[in-house]
Amino acid sequence: MIRNTFYMATLTAVHFNPVLALFYQRLLAKNKEKKVALVACMRKFITILNAMVRDNQPFRYQASVA
Repeated sequence: MIRNTFYMATLTAVHFNPVLALFYQRLLAKNKEKKVALVACMRKFITILNAMVRDNQPFRYQASVA
């Protein structure tokens, strides 16, 4: 049940969250399968959420200059 919830949330996040969208597109550019890339994004999403809870901070997007 929790995995299903994170899966659906990640599907939305790869379209609207700039951090996860870039990560997802980068994985697809490396010829990863879509499901594999999505599961990797799920893991990154969980890591981001855990850090937000740990630090009691809202999500902040910081664009990196590359």
